[in-house]
Amino acid sequence: MINVCASSANELFTAACTAVLAEGQAVKPRGLVTTEVIGAHLTLTQPRRRLVNVPPVRILNAAFAAAEAVWILSGADAAWICTYNQRMTQYAEAGRLRGAYGPRMRAWKPGCDQIDHVRQTLLADPDSRRALIQLYDPGRDIPHHSDIPCTLNYRFYVRSGRLDMHTTMRSQDLWLGFCYDLFTATILHELMAHWVGAELGHYHHHVDSLHLYETNLPAARRLPAAPVPSQAMEPLAIGWEDFGPLLSGITNDGAVSGAWAEFARVMCSYRVWKGGDRADARHMITPPHGVLTDGLNSWYTKLEGRETA
Repeated sequence: MINVCASSANELFTAACTAVLAEGQAVKPRGLVTTEVIGAHLTLTQPRRRLVNVPPVRILNAAFAAAEAVWILSGADAAWICTYNQRMTQYAEAGRLRGAYGPRMRAWKPGCDQIDHVRQTLLADPDSRRALIQLYDPGRDIPHHSDIPCTLNYRFYVRSGRLDMHTTMRSQDLWLGFCYDLFTATILHELMAHWVGAELGHYHHHVDSLHLYETNLPAARRLPAAPVPSQAMEPLAIGWEDFGPLLSGITNDGAVSGAWAEFARVMCSYRVWKGGDRADARHMITPPHGVLTDGLNSWYTKLEGRETA
């Protein structure tokens, strides 16, 4: 069992990797060698410091981080997300990702929007213990298909005027999956705090099997002991009634203003990059600087380095 607490995603990620390297045991689920800790509680005290970016060892595709957050929060399961991460194509079935979180959150069944349910529950009773979003569904996930959700549920608690969020996962790939999951979950956390009129509290990430695959161990060992803390993103607060149109605007290249405009910029830039116009893609994310645009510039530099290595 490990407990790690940090104020930024960079610090939380590197400390968690250090703990797994120090305390993990070798196991081989499905024949794949991992170093695993059973029972992990990771706490991020400043959830707006949510993007992991520890160059040159661990750099995220910030466009995929932004796109996945929009994809999930909008309730989508369409394979357009694979534009930003081709690895996801291996999980798609008939053009859909059956384990996608979005439909489970926004339309568990017709008329059942779990995000709105949490919002209304906490507005009606701020002390409620029933504000939760369930993702794993035996009715959908047994018998197994190729994309079983690792996340079981999200829970929300308002105490002393602050909203804390708890996520429970059956399994977590610390190197690849954790960084992106943390990004999306803390956005939901920040939005919910705004919708229920609470201060943004701590984010808690509970994992049964927290692991590093053998192929990622050498890189994990090269992480700095004291990374530069992640920068805080601009506040993403938006009214509930405007949230759906906002996500639709980002997805469909509509006009988007405020802090969310950076999501649209990095997503569009990445599509241009993949189309081959790299100079224009870079130009689209030139100043003003932001957490996502700076992160995507780092990702482009990494991709170019792979080509020349």
